[in-house]
Amino acid sequence: MEIILLKDVPGLGFKDEILNVKNGYGRNFIIPQGFGVIANNSNKKVLEENLKQTIKKQEEILKEAEKLVKKIGDLVLEIKIKTGSEDKIFGSVTTAQIAKILKEKGFEIHKKNISIATKVNAIGEYDVNLKIHKDLTHTIKINVTGNIPKKKKTKKKSSEKESDKNTENKKSKNDNKDVESKEDSKSIESKKDKKDAEPKEDSKSIESKKDKKDSEPKEDSKSKKSKKDKKDVESKKDSKSTESKNDSKK
Repeated sequence: MEIILLKDVPGLGFKDEILNVKNGYGRNFIIPQGFGVIANNSNKKVLEENLKQTIKKQEEILKEAEKLVKKIGDLVLEIKIKTGSEDKIFGSVTTAQIAKILKEKGFEIHKKNISIATKVNAIGEYDVNLKIHKDLTHTIKINVTGNIPKKKKTKKKSSEKESDKNTENKKSKNDNKDVESKEDSKSIESKKDKKDAEPKEDSKSIESKKDKKDSEPKEDSKSKKSKKDKKDVESKKDSKSTESKNDSKK
């Protein structure tokens, strides 16, 4: 089906451009999203009127695109990639990579408006087409090289050693913490046992004191009894002595 673009669509076309697209793509995406309309006779007449009114604007847009082309000029982008035997590359060069490098150099071009002329499968120079305007396409070159330095294994080994040391230190710290916690628990248990033993000793001392007090009254009663018996004996002796004296007087 034939459509008229109402907006720039990267990788498809620019505003006011008439294009042929698949029916499903046009009816299910372009038209519902507001990117374009069906290119029937009435819409074409509207487009012609719009173009007449915006001729100056379109000319200005084209001039800006021409200025951008002059700035880009014979630009050659250097792209480094890993290579194997016979200069074959590992991986691929993408339009996203090229768009990123262009942006770093100050050229804002959407990746969908960039196309690589031939497949990049080895080191060397390749043509890249940049669609700047619907009526203007500019070609630059990319130079694919394979001089990415390999990573040193020693650094990896040293990093592995450092990680092993860190794990060992963490393990030793955890062991020390476990030992300290065990010692603390033992000290707590010993203090608890000591506290439990003290009340028992106190109860024993209390019982011994009580027994001592109970024994003291018994001893006192015995001593009192002995004193009483002694007095009785003495009184008996005195009575006998008086009797004997009376008898002698007679």
